[in-house]
Formats: sequence, structure tokens, C-alpha cells
Amino acid sequence: MTYLTPERLYTPDRRTTDQSLLQRYINWLFVKKGLYFRDYDDLWDWSATDLEDFWESIYQFFDVQSHTEYHQIIYRPNDEDMIGVRWFEGATVNYAEHIFRHKTNQRPALLFASERQRAQSVSWATLEAQVAAVATWLRGQGIGLGDRVVAVLPNGPEAIVAFLATNAVGAVWSSCSPDFGTASIIDRFQQIEPKILIAADGYTYNGKPVDKTDAMRSLRLGLPTLQRLVWVPYLDTDSRLERATLWDDVLKTPAPDGLVFEPIPFNDPIWVLYSSGTTGKPKAITHSVGGCLLEHLKVLALHQDVHAGDRYFWYSTTGWMMWNFAVGSMLVGATLVVYDGAAGYPDLNVLWKLAEDARINHFGGGAAYYLACMRAGLRPIDTNRLTSLRSIGSTGSPLPNEGFRWVYESVKSTAWLISFSGGTDICSGFVGGNPLLPVYEGEIQCRLLGCSVDAVDERGQSVRDELGEMVIRQPMPSMPIYFWNDPNNERYRSSYFTDFPGLWRHGDFIRITPRNSVVIYGRSDATLNRDGVRIGTSEIYSAVESLPDIADSLIVGLEQPGGRYFMPLFVVLRQEAELTAALIDTIRKTLRTQFSPRHVPDAVYAISEVPYTISGKKLETPVKKILSGIDSSLAASKDTLRNPASLDQFARFMSDVRSQSI
Repeated sequence: MTYLTPERLYTPDRRTTDQSLLQRYINWLFVKKGLYFRDYDDLWDWSATDLEDFWESIYQFFDVQSHTEYHQIIYRPNDEDMIGVRWFEGATVNYAEHIFRHKTNQRPALLFASERQRAQSVSWATLEAQVAAVATWLRGQGIGLGDRVVAVLPNGPEAIVAFLATNAVGAVWSSCSPDFGTASIIDRFQQIEPKILIAADGYTYNGKPVDKTDAMRSLRLGLPTLQRLVWVPYLDTDSRLERATLWDDVLKTPAPDGLVFEPIPFNDPIWVLYSSGTTGKPKAITHSVGGCLLEHLKVLALHQDVHAGDRYFWYSTTGWMMWNFAVGSMLVGATLVVYDGAAGYPDLNVLWKLAEDARINHFGGGAAYYLACMRAGLRPIDTNRLTSLRSIGSTGSPLPNEGFRWVYESVKSTAWLISFSGGTDICSGFVGGNPLLPVYEGEIQCRLLGCSVDAVDERGQSVRDELGEMVIRQPMPSMPIYFWNDPNNERYRSSYFTDFPGLWRHGDFIRITPRNSVVIYGRSDATLNRDGVRIGTSEIYSAVESLPDIADSLIVGLEQPGGRYFMPLFVVLRQEAELTAALIDTIRKTLRTQFSPRHVPDAVYAISEVPYTISGKKLETPVKKILSGIDSSLAASKDTLRNPASLDQFARFMSDVRSQSI
């Protein structure tokens, strides 16, 4: 397939590039290290090959404070894979301590808004006092290095205070959003045997309070290792749970020594995140304190250009890795803006209004949110004075071309659009933004520094400007140190290292362009493969959902006996629209014209809604399983879905799909 150079939508001006932290880092490398790079590609190539010098330069450029000296930058036990690699051996650091290096009375530490209240500020003095109190209380409970503290909290100041206190004492943090089902939370937390649970009585969503008191009572029973439960009366200040310690009482704990930070070995765990768990027990992905510290400093400063004093917002819940990543903005001195509630209540403009009111400089959200705004005809540019807004971040799923155009036409024509992709696996990104480079429609600007990203064919050979499997060729500090309770790293190894020896297979289907930008075409396990040619699902979604009668879509490919292949397309129609023969013909002609005959579906069906994970990813693989005869209750864990009932509708298509595919 021949790819045309897409439209350039944004070019940074000279002042932006000169004042960027990435340019400051490049200048520092020249002055301090005698290193000169002609352009970003040169810099990236050095960072992805000379790992010791690159990561040591990040350590030094950001003046990482260690309580002890490191004696070895990288230790790699074998060349078979990246498991067991250790970084900066001997160093002891604390993530929270680096955040509090930026405390000041000149600006707030946090801004918090929700469906129930306008943005309110939390000062650094208040944040420090609360974290000190909670840390002192945790120490009083015997919580220290390596113990696990878990939380089920809305995205508010309490969650941030609880995390910072947990890290301050050297304990391991893990959180779930209160909209998770109880069984799903137990599946996660039970694996890591927590001692402390911090839980809220509920949350609000779409203007409605959702009480979780009984659910939290059941959760406590499902976690036999718990020693104490801390109760946060989020919905009702008078709510109580028997044998629980009130959050306000914890905040009253005297802390005569102030906020004390425990030195944590660089490669010890900071938190446990979880895979989606849609097709099995969630993997308990464990990251190191030092690895996440270095990675977040690098990406937020150099690739998102977050300066001290900027206001940083990413719409998330406490159950998504972007919550952890957003907290990392405080490492570079940003004021973190958090929001609790639905992105569409009372309407889709609520977050754009927050961006205006809170004077947000860096605004982030899921691609699904921007597409929802686009399909609703929303034009924030007409109703909000987004004068402070410098960057708009997108992640969660590929942002199609029309999403790029919508941002520039309907939000802000001078904004820097950062399409960012990585995942829970590294609590960061592999590809993303670059303040020195232009933005092209549909493309991610660059491979991030220190990320040896490549596209390979089925034999593991590098390919350029054609579709390939995304792999990582060199280790990174923020790769998992292990999966919790994974003897001999069996689940870890099978998750990434079985397909291409020595390479991390991430599971995305990508193209690296001649400009070294990146296009992601969807998950490779959902990739279509017709007549031996691989097709990214995002291409089909982009074309189909541009049609005025189509609100959403999902496509899967089914391998049939005898080498046959059947590709049904499912569409969600807009109000008043009908799936007529004429509309089906329009869909087919659009795909054939924009792409190729291979992109044309074998059948088109109307559905009520597309199934999504809580973080906004379409569930192609579970739908494939259902159409292959697996019961919908076994195809995915419904506790992990935003709209679990949506899976049930696909069973009715099974007989028709089978009859047409014979």
C-alpha cells in the first residue's frame, strides 16, 4: 500500500522550541557531555542504543536525589529477554520526596473539581500536612517498606494524599476506581495481600450518587490479610462502616517530625497496576520506584514540555495508569488538576469549561472522549476562551485523522496535539509528543527517548513505511520488575517475549513513517488478516465513522475451516438512521475507495452499542470469541467493562455469521 504524506496541522514556532525543556536538555548534553546531535532522530538513536549514558544523563539532568550512591547503571542477567534487568544499583530514592521538592506558597499543589463542586485549590502546606499525618498513622500501624496499601477512591485529593503517604513510608500502592465491580477488585487486590484498605462510601456519576457501602463491606471480607480499613465518607459526611477508622481521624494524627521520606531501593516496587482482566485474571504488573521516577521526569518534561508552574490535567479514574502518570506531573513542579465525575455530565462541554476556569495548560483525555465530542458537533472554540491551553493529549486508543482535524478546527487551532501511546505495562508511553517537531494528521510525532521501538514483520525483521508488529529492542527502567505472584516469571515472559526471541512484543500494529513518526492501527491481536494482508482496525473505524449515519463501529475477522476468512462489521446507527441496502453499499464503497477491496466487510449488522473497557478500548477479541461460540459470560470479565450488557447482543448474530461464512 502507498501512503501519502498527510496534512501538517501544527508547526511549533521558534520561541516554543527554544524555550522547550527538550531543547534545554539538548543544550545541556552539548555543554556537559560534549555531545552534539544534528536533529531529534540523531538524539533518539543515541538514547535507544547507548542506554547507560542516556539514562545516566536523565538522572543527572533532573538532579535525582538519592540517599545512597549507585554503583552500576544497568545490570542485565541474560540476553534472552529483558526480565531481571536492574537499574542504578545501590541508589535509594523516594518518588514523593521528589514531588515535594517543588512545594511553594506561590501556587497551589492541586486543583480539584467534581460534578458536585467547582474547582477548589489545595495548597502545598495543606497537602504536606495531610500527607505527613497519614504517613505517621501508617507507620503507627506498622506499615513500612514493601507492605501493600490499597485504595478504592474517586479521583480526588484523598487519593493523592493516600498515595503520597504510602510512598513516603516505603509501602506499595495499588488502587481501583469505585466503579469497578467488587469481584473485579477482589481479583486484583487479593493477589498482593494488602494490610491497609482506604475506601470511600461511594461516588457520583452522571449526577447520581452511587453508594458503595455494602460493596466495601464485602471487599473487606474478601481480603483476609487486611489489618485496618480507613473510611472516606465521600458521599455522606455522616456515613460510617463498622470497625473502620475515619479518614478525618487519620488526618488528625500528630506528626511532630513533619513529613519524613523513607529511602527506597531504586528497583523496589512503587505500585501495582493491573491488566484489563477482560479475558482472565488480571496480571498484577509491578513497577519500580526509581524506574517510574526517571520515566515520568523524562516524558512529562521533555516530551510533554510541562514546566514548573504549569497546570496539568488528564481525565482519568484511579483505576487507570493515566492517574499515576498524571500525578507524575508534580515531579516537574506542575499544579495537578483532578476531576471526579462523568465527562459528559451535564454535557460534553464540562471538561472544556474546566480547562477555561482552571486555566489548564496541558489537557489530556481518551481518544474516545474527543470522538464523542466530535460526533456530538461540539465546538469548544466557540464557547470557551482556552487562552492558557498549550497542549492537548490523547491516549487509550488510536485517534483517527478526523479526530486530529476536529481538535484543530473545533478546539484550538494553535494547540500542540500530543497523541500518546504506551500502557499499563510501563505506566508511560513508548511513542508520543515532541515540542520540536510538527504534528501531521493521524500521526504520533516520535518514538520517545530511551524507547527502542521498531516495527517488524512475521520473521522479526525491521520494516519501514509498512504495517508491522510493534516491538521494543532494549530494556527501559519502567518496564515491570515482575508480576506479583508469578513464579519463575512465567506470566511475565509469556506476555511479551514468546513471539520474537529477545524482543518485547507489545501487541500493537504500527507503521513507522519516513519521517520517523508513528501510526498505530490497533491491537495486533485484533488485526484483520485477509488474503495474507494485515489490516489495522483503526483504518476501517476512521472511514466508517466518518459517514453521517454511523455513530460507532466494530469489526472482527474470523478464521474459518478450509482457510476461509469472514469479516463482519457491526455499526451503531445515529438517531433516525436505518441500516438499508443503500447505506451498506455506501459503507462498502467508502472502504473500497479510501483503502482497498480487502477492507470491505463480508456483512454489516446494526447493534445498539459497541462494548468498551472502562479505559475506553473497543473489545474486538471478546466479540470474536462470542461469534466463535463462546458464551458471553466467559468471553470477558464484565466487571471490567464500561457497558457489560453490550456483549450479550452478539450471540444473536452467531448463527447468521456461521451460515454466511460457510
